[in-house]
Amino acid sequence: MAAESPTVLVSVTLWPGATLRDAVRRLRLADDEVDAAYGLVCVDPARQVYVLLVTESAGERIRGTPGGGGPYANPRIETFGPPQPDDDEG
Repeated sequence: MAAESPTVLVSVTLWPGATLRDAVRRLRLADDEVDAAYGLVCVDPARQVYVLLVTESAGERIRGTPGGGGPYANPRIETFGPPQPDDDEG
């Protein structure tokens, strides 16, 4: 996946110990649609729900797929406003 490609998060229900490759197969994704550096993250171990980062177009295809969920927004996390002086520096 190109570094600057817009991405979204998708979820997938798998089994304990599942791998990114398992998620890719389950959701019928191509390798270049998945951010391998992000990997597969278990977000709900009790329900065996995992998330992965995919291209926007792949996320739209996953919508409504049995066992899949999303797409969910993946906003960039940045500071808000100008840096503030540290209170301890006074």
